[in-house]
Amino acid sequence: MEQMIIDTANHIAGYAAKAARVKVVAAYPITPQTTVVEKIAEFVEEEKMDIEYIRVESEHSAMVACIGAAVTGVRTFTATSAHGLALMHETLHWASGSRLPIVMVVVNRAMGAPWSIWPDFSDSLSQRDTGWLQFYCADNQEVFDTIIQAYKLCENERVFLPAMVCLEGFILSHTYMPVKIPDQEEIDAFLPLYKSGWTLDINNPISHANLVSPEWFMEFRYMIQEAMENAKQLIPKIDREYEKRFGITHGGLIEKYKCEDADLILLTMGTMGSDAKIAVDSLRKEGLKVGLARIRTFRPFPTEEIGKIAEHAQMLTAVDRHISFGMEGFLASEIKASLFNKKDKSLVAGFIAGLGGRDVTSETIEKIAKKSLKWMHSGKVEKETTWVDLRE
Repeated sequence: MEQMIIDTANHIAGYAAKAARVKVVAAYPITPQTTVVEKIAEFVEEEKMDIEYIRVESEHSAMVACIGAAVTGVRTFTATSAHGLALMHETLHWASGSRLPIVMVVVNRAMGAPWSIWPDFSDSLSQRDTGWLQFYCADNQEVFDTIIQAYKLCENERVFLPAMVCLEGFILSHTYMPVKIPDQEEIDAFLPLYKSGWTLDINNPISHANLVSPEWFMEFRYMIQEAMENAKQLIPKIDREYEKRFGITHGGLIEKYKCEDADLILLTMGTMGSDAKIAVDSLRKEGLKVGLARIRTFRPFPTEEIGKIAEHAQMLTAVDRHISFGMEGFLASEIKASLFNKKDKSLVAGFIAGLGGRDVTSETIEKIAKKSLKWMHSGKVEKETTWVDLRE
């Protein structure tokens, strides 16, 4: 029976792992992720999940445990944050290079030093080139739905890659929201039992991911890139299929809001997309044609979709909860790269906001939009990267 549950995003992630019928969970605590694996531990104690729940000694070991389980052909799950994700770095490459459809929740938290337990995207975006798919969620419902969709995507034979489902610490992780959890039979119909592309079997021994000479190594990397391109095609299809079955959609690669006639389009990721909608509505009341494109998937990056929304917009403004030191926000860079070969390109501006959990309100986003509109009307972006609300 369909349920409506009011709970935190972390607990909802646990409900999603349960609904996905995962078989192995590797658990290690780190603020603000800990309550994800604690919720799963409760399910195990209450005999609501029949799984191997492995309490490991580090995040590195957590991913190794998931890799070991996945190569035997079972559905695996784990969760982490910040420095835990950084400790996994070596094994993240191994998981994608081995083509293992592991799903991991990343509860975004700023990287130290100085220490912070509040969110920005510095942890997950630092791992953008590891070959993992990356989803960024705006609310608790999207957390549940994206975990289910991620397994369906990752386990597709045209993909066979791992995925991070990212949600911002405290803004979502510890915030209660109502979430619709579909009937388990319906979820099972949407997400059948995992059928592995390959398994390690002591009765049928093989060698996998062993030493590869330069003669073949590039081909293995090409296949990961090809899988990413396949994922870009499948993500919107899976989202539409989910909407048809459960009545919920999150926009596929990009959630678009009032973009059709917009002169200026704001682009952001995660929860800032929710505040940006409020800002767009307020600006529209002033007669300003502003729209929003919330990037849901950073890897694969929706290059073609960016090109489409830019066709009729005079300017695109990226609001990044991240900075690539020495350059600019990752999102701004990716947008510029997506438009590089286009004729009559839109202006692009980049703003850095919300690092270390600093609030980014709808009023703040309105100010960003109005500064962008001023540049748009002058035909020139005065500053490539603007830091928002810096203290004196």
